[in-house]
Amino acid sequence: MNISEIGEFGLIERISATIKPVNLSTYLGIGDDAAVITYKCDEETLVTTEMFMEGVHFDLTYVDMLHLGYKTAMATISDIFAMNAEPSQLLVAIALSRRFEVEDIDRFYEGVRKACGKWGVDVVGGDMTSSMTGLAVTMTCVGHAEQGHVVKRSGAKDTDLICVSGDLGAAYMGVQLLEREKTVYYQQIRDIQQKYHDKEQQRKQLEALQFNPEFAGKEYLIERQLQPEARGDINRKLREAGIMPTAMIDISDGLASELLHICKSSHCGCRIFEKSIPIDYQTAVAAEEFNMNLTTCALNGGDDYELLFTVPIGDLAKVENMEGIKLIGHITKQELGSILVTRDGNEFPLKAQGWKN
Repeated sequence: MNISEIGEFGLIERISATIKPVNLSTYLGIGDDAAVITYKCDEETLVTTEMFMEGVHFDLTYVDMLHLGYKTAMATISDIFAMNAEPSQLLVAIALSRRFEVEDIDRFYEGVRKACGKWGVDVVGGDMTSSMTGLAVTMTCVGHAEQGHVVKRSGAKDTDLICVSGDLGAAYMGVQLLEREKTVYYQQIRDIQQKYHDKEQQRKQLEALQFNPEFAGKEYLIERQLQPEARGDINRKLREAGIMPTAMIDISDGLASELLHICKSSHCGCRIFEKSIPIDYQTAVAAEEFNMNLTTCALNGGDDYELLFTVPIGDLAKVENMEGIKLIGHITKQELGSILVTRDGNEFPLKAQGWKN
């Protein structure tokens, strides 16, 4: 269905009908000029905004609308978890061109609802407008935390332990696979166009084109790129163990970049150990296949949305055997710099080579 058939307000009503608030703090959701949110007086409110641009942050050649909605929502929610808080409301703004249909928006919001449903987040509003170029998505997430429980990037201290959740580099290798198969697909199209000069023959051959991407044994990497998970479970696990992180950030731009953010904000240095960086087997196999340095992929790949955090050294016994958490190094004095210790014991300055836009 063309969007013009139901119009902007009809589309908003269609979306609104599928969204039901679950949080008591959502006093008024979609339907008015603004949402109304109420919080307890002993809580702190957090707000974060993320923007995603077609051709920069996502490629619709291999990212369908459902996964786009899921990933953009989950990436925004992740920012709230990265400050040791709980997400509760989400606002979604979209700019789209004429090539999109009503069903495309249905699928996008299906992805958004699935991501929000995992963490009890209410979609409470947003905006929708036209675009003369590609698709643009902006999301704003609101969260809350008890006073004194918000964790910033600036709290790391000398001798603190550096920890990371999950594994790193898989999302980056996932996009390498997707880009490779995209290249193969477009090459097949060019071959048909060069072989058949008659437009009708071209059309028939293109319609008959069977494209079978080679993802066998690499499904985890594709999932990590298209369907990342915000790690609110890690925050809850730390709280249950009585651990209060001193600094925290989510890994969207790569481990090296995020750790350097913590070091800069906390006026400290760090030492991390290459042998301790958690990497999945599929990531290692794919890096070898692409002739890429595995550690570089894990340090700089980005899109992992794992949590990087520091804890006091006194919590070593609590954190070192926690499932899903890996100890990768420790914080040092600022004058000692930020250092990567390789598997053979050599030391190099930690450098960020990831996303800079």
